Amino acid sequence: MTGERAQERAASGSVRTAVDAALARVVLAGEVDATLGEDLERAVADVGASALPVVVDTRGVTFMDSTGVGFLARLAVRVRPHRVQVLDPPPVVRFLLRTTRVATLVDLVPDDGPLPDPPAA
Repeated sequence: MTGERAQERAASGSVRTAVDAALARVVLAGEVDATLGEDLERAVADVGASALPVVVDTRGVTFMDSTGVGFLARLAVRVRPHRVQVLDPPPVVRFLLRTTRVATLVDLVPDDGPLPDPPAA
């Protein structure tokens, strides 16, 4: 990857993943669009391979297009029988998930303390 491409991706948005013994987390921030496509695909593969419940933190997302919506849909399918929990999505994310009906595949959870326990598989 060229330095220019890396700078473009860093300026637009970011994807971070973390997997521990009980939970897989994905943190999305900034602009979630096609420039993050490769990172989002890697996150689906990494988190999906864990076979753990997944929480996606979208609190730092300022923009999302169909790339981000598609990521959440693919992730929801990949981690079944668990349901993806989307932590306190900002209005732009909530709107897109409801408009595209991806909100029926994930759980939108408030950020009011500890995350709820995932439903039993």
